[in-house]
Amino acid sequence: MEKEAVVVKQGEAEALSVMGVEVRFLCDPTRTDKAWSLMEAVVPKDAGPPPHEHAWDEAYYVIDGEVRFTIGERSVTAKPGDFIYAPGGTLHGFQGASKRPARILVFDSPAHTDAFFREVAREVKELPRELAKVPAIAERHNIHFAHS
Repeated sequence: MEKEAVVVKQGEAEALSVMGVEVRFLCDPTRTDKAWSLMEAVVPKDAGPPPHEHAWDEAYYVIDGEVRFTIGERSVTAKPGDFIYAPGGTLHGFQGASKRPARILVFDSPAHTDAFFREVAREVKELPRELAKVPAIAERHNIHFAHS
């Protein structure tokens, strides 16, 4: 596949609802030959993925609101302008921490998360009733949730 220039204007990005978080694909991995992808996530209070790990790198930039991140043994509340990097193999997760939904940019390299997000959006429609489906979907996409 040949890489191509991309322009995505506000409101034009493909959006999915993934476990209460709205995910918008700003740069879909098909545009970068799966080298990387960039998403915007709108994260309501207490919504977001539990601690998990995978082989690829992820980075986060907080645009608006506050987000509680767990990175390895560390926990931090990130505010607008804060940046978080989780190298592949690092246990990490996040939840919205402000009254109004937070907005974050999510960068993954190489790109892998889009297929997981698409399957969850397709298969998990009723929360919390269908939440039990998520761990199996995650495993199919090489995402491993921490066991409590």
